[in-house]
Amino acid sequence: MRIATVVGNRPQFVKAAAVSRPLRARHDERLIHTGQHHDDALSAVFFRELDLPAPDVELALGGGTNLAQTSRMIAELEPLLADPAQRPDVVLVYGDTNTTLAGALVAADLGIPIAHVEAGMRSFDRRMPEERNRVVTDHLAQLLLVPTPTATRNLEREGLADLAVDVGDVMTDVTLHVHPRARERAAGWLAERDLVPGGFLLATAHRAGNVDEPERLAALVDVLIAAAGPERPLVLPLHPRTAARLREHGEDARLRAAPGVRLVEPVGPLDFATLLVAADGVLTDSGGVQKEAYLAGVRCVTLRDTTEWTETVQVGWNRLVDLNPQAALDALAQPVPSGERPPLFGDGRAGERVVAALEQRFAG
Repeated sequence: MRIATVVGNRPQFVKAAAVSRPLRARHDERLIHTGQHHDDALSAVFFRELDLPAPDVELALGGGTNLAQTSRMIAELEPLLADPAQRPDVVLVYGDTNTTLAGALVAADLGIPIAHVEAGMRSFDRRMPEERNRVVTDHLAQLLLVPTPTATRNLEREGLADLAVDVGDVMTDVTLHVHPRARERAAGWLAERDLVPGGFLLATAHRAGNVDEPERLAALVDVLIAAAGPERPLVLPLHPRTAARLREHGEDARLRAAPGVRLVEPVGPLDFATLLVAADGVLTDSGGVQKEAYLAGVRCVTLRDTTEWTETVQVGWNRLVDLNPQAALDALAQPVPSGERPPLFGDGRAGERVVAALEQRFAG
């Protein structure tokens, strides 16, 4: 088969790393990078450290509003996917980004089958562009590759059960590969940065709903300042979007001046994993980081009032606090659950199952 894989941001690079290797062993994959994340810290370093094949086509379509960015992606992807010499048998998309939606819309218009990895996830919050993107993509796709039984049940309620195949979570494949390396290097790597394992918090923030509105951004800064302290610093790898909004809305200086807050440049997958596995807890608005924290056995405080990964909340490793400083502090004060963590997200072989599902549905 000829597969066109369309990716554009950090979580998609991680997921594609689990699939591209087994896919290319038996099929022809063309990797198209939209450039949704286009700086080195959020793009090229992931290809290097995760051994992901270099993109066959690399666009530069980052920036702008969701609608403006998606429209540019559609315009650029159409001739690439319509080219008779390289027209794919299937377009493979991941997750819930503007890249995901643009790839699905172009494929649907051209009559090319769509396979959606991480299908069926729902926050049930249509205010989030990610929720709109994933719902539309699922309803356009011909193969829905779901990571959890919860995702399957969501698709059943929407009448899409016949298209769903539970393959497990492809991010687990990569996490199970990277986390042991991160643990081995953690003590020395952290010491060079004046950090102690278990003695700091890790934070990430980039969702439009948290950083684009001045009131929400100010509340986010309040939470981060409340959680940080000299005895337990908070390390925040600063997403370019968040950095720009902090400057734009006059919150940058307040956050940088707070005791215990350490703003650092974005980090690659191995460095991020090293911070994560050694952290006392993580505060995030990212869906992917919620999963990574669970797989690492690190408490997660989610800076939203909904989540796609409800299983992590149900087993007690994740708490939803929105942007409430006291709720965040209360969550961080709770002991982590005792006993073993259930294997919610698969056994590390999801990439192989994705390839098998593609072959069963589309080959021949």
